[in-house]
Amino acid sequence: MLFTSFHFILFITILFLLYYLIPKKFQWMLLLLASYLFYSFAGIQYLAYILLTTISTYLVSRQINRLQERQSDYIKENKESLTREERKAYKASIKKKQKGWLVLCLLLNFGILAVLKYADFVIANINSLLGIFQEGAGLPFFRFALPLGISFYTFQTMGYIIDVYRGTYPYEKNIGKLALFVSFFPQLIQGPISRFDHLKESLFAEHSFDIKKVSFGLQRILWGYFKKLVVADRLLIAVNTIVRNPEEYQGMYVLLGMFFYAIELYADFTGGIDITIGVAQVMGIRVAENFQRPYFSKSITEYWRRWHITLGTWFKDYMFYPISVSKPMLHLSKFSRKHFGDAIGKRVPVYISTIVVWFTTGIWHGAAWNFIVWGLLNCLVILISQECNPLYYRFHQRFHVQHTFWYRLFQVGRTFWLMSFLRTLDCYRDVPTTFRMYGSIVTQWNMGELFQGGLFQLGLGISDYIVLIFSVILLLKISLDQRTGSIREKLAKKPMVLRYLAYFILFLSIIIFGAYGVGYDSSQFIYSQF
Repeated sequence: MLFTSFHFILFITILFLLYYLIPKKFQWMLLLLASYLFYSFAGIQYLAYILLTTISTYLVSRQINRLQERQSDYIKENKESLTREERKAYKASIKKKQKGWLVLCLLLNFGILAVLKYADFVIANINSLLGIFQEGAGLPFFRFALPLGISFYTFQTMGYIIDVYRGTYPYEKNIGKLALFVSFFPQLIQGPISRFDHLKESLFAEHSFDIKKVSFGLQRILWGYFKKLVVADRLLIAVNTIVRNPEEYQGMYVLLGMFFYAIELYADFTGGIDITIGVAQVMGIRVAENFQRPYFSKSITEYWRRWHITLGTWFKDYMFYPISVSKPMLHLSKFSRKHFGDAIGKRVPVYISTIVVWFTTGIWHGAAWNFIVWGLLNCLVILISQECNPLYYRFHQRFHVQHTFWYRLFQVGRTFWLMSFLRTLDCYRDVPTTFRMYGSIVTQWNMGELFQGGLFQLGLGISDYIVLIFSVILLLKISLDQRTGSIREKLAKKPMVLRYLAYFILFLSIIIFGAYGVGYDSSQFIYSQF
């Protein structure tokens, strides 16, 4: 059930009505039922996977808690007789058992994700190697269908079990509430990846009808539909025309495709997140923000702090830090300091952890070499930028331009185009084709062709470009205005007539200018495939 389908609109309309009509103590139960119903539309058989993740996580979290209680009771009962060393040894034995349960849960759930998402990718690469030695040799493919949102709910749930193991918060005793946290339907398609301690406060609470929250939520939903249907789905037509015909559209068309895809991806992904946050807000639930004006970033590091924020913090908290301070990494760092000097020794844990994180980030986005190369190129740019910091410092010490408007504008433009170049790996069918298209930008300077009718061969007419220009200007203005506070809060202070006129114009724009077409079937959100 796609967010942009009439079925979904009917689904949430009925849900909103029931949510505020039933007794408040049953609201979270209604959400659980609605989430499982939503999930079953993607295929009722896939419920088995999300149920397995939920049940295994619940059982392991309960076992970790029982071990913790056993430790507390044992030490309390024997505190007079136990020596400090005995107490320490007992705690270490309990921690080892807890870790064993944690590892079992992680292996099971990440194993399910790995097999379903990456088995055929691994087989394809094995077959390529076998084909070198014997033509026609190869292993059969599994052709697994990927359950809806499995990457998102697996990461979210494994973050929960790691936090329980660390003692960040106690485990959830009610398996139904844990099931709701795992399956909360607005987040299933493309996140955000929520933390249990942040989401539970509003997810399980009893909510009375609040006209402000409902109004703000509906506004956010409307804005998300505008981004998706008016901007993203319209640009999708031109982007697909360019990237699916690489032999025909090269040179300046590649640059144009990069620019269009950057806007399309932003409008598509943030539009979906707007709908997610809006649906949750109508019901009084606070979901984490996932974007903070990423295209105003002045470096790639800053960009990744603003884009898909919850995924970035997940990798930082559950991969980067644990790897960089692990015992093997500390030993390697010590060895490197001894044999190669402090400068290299202190970089080793950071560099290896960064490479592992970005490799994983790439493969998380898709089972293809395009995404792996994309992730590693991001890593390379970030590491080179870190190494160049002393040069940047000396440059700024001499020229004092870092605080000027034009230099900041240069940094924003540089980051935007650098990310657009890297992101092109999302689009073309393989890595060689992508790099060949990069080369064509230099070898085929066909700017004249582009503006002598080429723009209108991409599936868009003059009216489409006019709509896009005004829409992108609106997106830009809204982003700039958000720097000084919430747009919805500012709009709420305007006269009622002006407010409702703005809502009506936005609604009318979606109805009139949405990219529907003959036999329209809304394209799914880009990040739902990840």
